[in-house]
Amino acid sequence: MKCKIMPLAAMAMCMAANSAGADATFSDIVIYGGSSAAVTAAVKVKDMGLVPVIVSPDKHIGGLSSSGLGFTDSGNTAAIGGLAREFYHRIYLEYQKPESWRWQRMEEFKAGGQGTKAICHEDKTMWTFEPHVAERVFNKWLEEKGVAVRRGELLDRGGGVEKKDGRIVSIRTLSGNTYRGRYFIDATYEGDLMAAAGVPYRVGREDCSEFGEKWNGNQVGVLHHRHHFRDWNISAYKIPNDPSSGLCAEIDTSAPGVRGKGDRLVQAYCYRLCMTDDPRNRIPFSKPEGYDPARYELLSRVYAHGYGETFWNFSRIANYKTDTNNHGPMGADYIGGSHEWPEASYARRAEIAKAHRDYQMGLYYFIANDPSVPEEIRLRMSKWGLAKDEFIDNGGWPYSIYVREGRRMVGEYVMTEHDCLGEPRHPAQGRSYGPVGMGSYALDSHNVRRYVTPEGYVQNEGDIGVHPKRPYGIDYGSLVPRREDCRNLLVPVALSATHTAFGSIRMEPVFMLLGESAATASAIAAKDGRAVQDVPYADLSARLKEDGQIVVIDK
Repeated sequence: MKCKIMPLAAMAMCMAANSAGADATFSDIVIYGGSSAAVTAAVKVKDMGLVPVIVSPDKHIGGLSSSGLGFTDSGNTAAIGGLAREFYHRIYLEYQKPESWRWQRMEEFKAGGQGTKAICHEDKTMWTFEPHVAERVFNKWLEEKGVAVRRGELLDRGGGVEKKDGRIVSIRTLSGNTYRGRYFIDATYEGDLMAAAGVPYRVGREDCSEFGEKWNGNQVGVLHHRHHFRDWNISAYKIPNDPSSGLCAEIDTSAPGVRGKGDRLVQAYCYRLCMTDDPRNRIPFSKPEGYDPARYELLSRVYAHGYGETFWNFSRIANYKTDTNNHGPMGADYIGGSHEWPEASYARRAEIAKAHRDYQMGLYYFIANDPSVPEEIRLRMSKWGLAKDEFIDNGGWPYSIYVREGRRMVGEYVMTEHDCLGEPRHPAQGRSYGPVGMGSYALDSHNVRRYVTPEGYVQNEGDIGVHPKRPYGIDYGSLVPRREDCRNLLVPVALSATHTAFGSIRMEPVFMLLGESAATASAIAAKDGRAVQDVPYADLSARLKEDGQIVVIDK
């Protein structure tokens, strides 16, 4: 086989065939992950005339956007452009079809979005949606573009990444398949490819002293949201006020600790359940295996104090459904259950996922059935259940757990709360290239642990909510590893950021726009084979703006 004059992408494939025995798995850009960022990255690569492949560990594409998170954490929607905005436009178009309103008429849907309208007819976007609609939009989009998607392909994290001269050459999955490419994008929530490639990373919360931050590390005593035990002085012990009786379930035995000190603890995960109170489409809550009502004793004590916020985060989406998120001192978040996840094996992650499912299903079963719960709340909860027409091959349960935070790369530039809050940068943040997208959501961390106060009461720790004054730029340097670690990898999800900055960045629209920006950079680098650290920022910024990406905003 001889290589003739041909387009760059085809030339690369030809060269690979010569060197690898006609290896049909060669692509210009290999994207590992099934998240929404993987989709926008692949679409952009195709739009720029190159050949992508999505190697997805998941069978269902779209990550959390198609696994229950339909009440979009949008922040300032004016800062969302490019392919991310196109996704929400495509959602809007789906809901203009009468067949999309199976259980409810469109004119009956009066719910709002998070800080915006649910349906914006002015710019033809929709910011709330059902999981199956999101998955349909993602799949149609990829089909339109002719993107190859390899589903259920788990990276061999123990030796499946081949590197040569500081570049990834190929990745191998547990099925034995090998995917070769010129550039690679890690679009996983956990940063699995990045870690397997030997790129350094962080897990947990940095010490505030490292970057001069205020909202990082241990946040004992900080109670920003309503996800804590207020001033109710609820005893932490099985027999109230009797330490000899032992601690109630779901309480950490560690000391409160010191404010601002770093640790390796990870904010709580949950499943974003798609519930419905429409009896035609409802799966009643069932008792999980090993259910023990004593596990929810703390919630009983919360109800005894008159707690009435059980349904606050049953956020309405179309067709009488919800995106149900955590709320309150003891809610959907399985506090303390997420710490192992980022670095855990696949088998251990499956165990952790099951533990979260058992905890969360037990929680709702408890609220609907336990006599310690006020009757009014029990009766109201009994009207809710999982939606039959969502996740139909998984019993109505979401495909993916909400990994709010996994590994975070140590890259060329580290995003910190200073970037988010418009403060002067810290010298340790590294080299700034310039913004390739914008964030605007609050610096938002869920609780990390539940502990015992010196007085013997239970309290939660780790939840913060600090609002930026305006949208802020996300630096290109946070998407690329340090040159000495890898020169052909981009990481738009498990990017280089501190825990507190990641709490704002970690929103699905932002992941989508960063996926597009990473793909644009990789395509520019591919023109002459340069390292991703050497992509001219002026060229990258100009192309992003041309494609409708928003990198600067004044409001």
